[in-house]
Amino acid sequence: MNTESREAATSSGDRIFKGVSYFFAISVMCLMGLVVLVLFKESLPSIQKFGLGFITSTSWDPVALEFGALPAIYGTVVTSIIAIVIALPISIGIAIFLTEMAPTSLKGPIGVAIELLASIPSIIYGMWGLFILSPLLGDYVEPFIIDHFGFIPLFDGAPLGIGMLPAGFILAIMIIPFISSVSRDVFLMVPSILKESGYGVGATKWEVIRRVVLPFARSGIVGAVILGLGRALGETMAVTFMIGNSPDISLSLLDPATSISATLANEFTEADHPLYLSSIVELGLMLFIITFVVLAIAKLMTRRYEKR
Repeated sequence: MNTESREAATSSGDRIFKGVSYFFAISVMCLMGLVVLVLFKESLPSIQKFGLGFITSTSWDPVALEFGALPAIYGTVVTSIIAIVIALPISIGIAIFLTEMAPTSLKGPIGVAIELLASIPSIIYGMWGLFILSPLLGDYVEPFIIDHFGFIPLFDGAPLGIGMLPAGFILAIMIIPFISSVSRDVFLMVPSILKESGYGVGATKWEVIRRVVLPFARSGIVGAVILGLGRALGETMAVTFMIGNSPDISLSLLDPATSISATLANEFTEADHPLYLSSIVELGLMLFIITFVVLAIAKLMTRRYEKR
């Protein structure tokens, strides 16, 4: 085969590869568009019936066919925020320990354990939370919180062991492996010369971590947090076990509540009226929109940090 034939064959192969790559990339966007289209189509009766009032209404009454998404949206957002607040410092600490402090004999076993935690099905977390974590919280943690911080409306209530705070706890345990794994990989990408320069001018290990490692890995940490937040927003079974499934809005984190995913899991098979089913599908559309907005904000934040 002469040179011109080889170049023609290479050019043809490049065009085929480029076309296949474009096809798969566009197919992902088409698939997402189809998901939105189906959700919108199936929720159209509810949209026409309730309009924007569906988002602001607190009523969820299948008998009277009155539906509002605000309690489910509120529970979803609050439990996800609780999970991030608890999981973020623990995950960053794990990642720093594995990359900067842990002896070689511990890095492998701890890394494998974290990856195994990420692979446990959510229903297992939910059952463990209901039978083990919930009694511990109800008997020891929540009474302590009520005794010492009960004057704050957020912690005023009864120690039930189920509610938004327990659901946030179980979500935090579930997302710690994701945030810590991604953060560990990001910390490993910090150039050694930067850390060695810090040590060379007399900085301590903590100063190198605070002034060199964390600023360099800031955009990666944001991505890890958003990955964990996306998992927390869409989690279903574990939250269904722990949140209490009460369609009410309460300021106290100890009270039972509900979330979008828990409502979908509990009531989808019970929807015996077209408007009831359409309202549940619209809840799914709300969850999709919330997740999309969160990921878009995360992308903008990541780009901002990368430019800096």
